[in-house]
Amino acid sequence: MNDRLRYLAATLATGVTLALTAGAPADARPSGVDSQCGKYICVMTAHHNRFVQDITVQTKDGLPGTLRSYWGNFHGPKVNAASHRWAVGYEQAGAKLVCGGLERDGRTIEDGICVTI
Repeated sequence: MNDRLRYLAATLATGVTLALTAGAPADARPSGVDSQCGKYICVMTAHHNRFVQDITVQTKDGLPGTLRSYWGNFHGPKVNAASHRWAVGYEQAGAKLVCGGLERDGRTIEDGICVTI
């Protein structure tokens, strides 16, 4: 479990670093790096108010599956991986949640794991 927490912290730190260099507005430093875990996946996001800079979805067991993320009008492409980061750089005024999901073998394993922004 300790290795998993270190990996999560490293992933978040990398995501924040990459987000800051990815052409965000000058004053859009992350005001929050938040995460939420379900039984099978964790969803993490770095954001400044409603300006979402990145979304990371990863499986807790390290096994690959079809990961996706969604937020307001943003629907990330489905990717086959155990962990994936979507660089978003998009503001959605009415959106309050960043969510993720996992499918394996054509079945929805977990969906609606959301982070409040």
